[in-house]
Amino acid sequence: MTSALPDRIRLPLDFDAGALAADLAAFGEQDWTRHFVRDNYEGAWAALPLRAAVGETHPTRMIGVLLFEHEFADTQLLDRAPAIRAALGRFRCPLKSARLMRLGAGARIREHVDPELDAGEGRARLHVPLTTNLDVTFLLAGTRIEMTPGSTWYLRLTEPHAVSNDGAGDRVHLVIDAVVDDWLGGMLRAAA
Repeated sequence: MTSALPDRIRLPLDFDAGALAADLAAFGEQDWTRHFVRDNYEGAWAALPLRAAVGETHPTRMIGVLLFEHEFADTQLLDRAPAIRAALGRFRCPLKSARLMRLGAGARIREHVDPELDAGEGRARLHVPLTTNLDVTFLLAGTRIEMTPGSTWYLRLTEPHAVSNDGAGDRVHLVIDAVVDDWLGGMLRAAA
């Protein structure tokens, strides 16, 4: 199906980066949850759940990756972000979780792997940068990926990856876990 895909693919889905970034103003510090795998990073790394497992209310579990849950729903936080809601609506595949992931200035995510996030296994992690800077380094399998705001990327995160933000501002991505159906699989193959 999609097993021969490269570890990174820029998809032909582009969004208005300014509108996506403007949605961030709707969220206060109290809306963000510190990432729970504290051994994987240093500095400030937080997430904000926009879609979560149905019935989940604990903030840490709402930002977690619950790959084997079958039912996901929009959170109330998504109601504050019309541009992000519209962007999610353009994905014509089943969406599991969707989170904003914020890496603060000077923070680092240590090299790690995320098991079972491989399109060949039917689950894809997609990144849409909202804010970034030239001093953000995202390494996947030892090679840098430069992602511009508003672009959409598939990343096979079963490969080792690490991120550092050596810039002066936060780096925020919309991170989507999606089911690889015919629509997404076809787009991945066509863009590869």
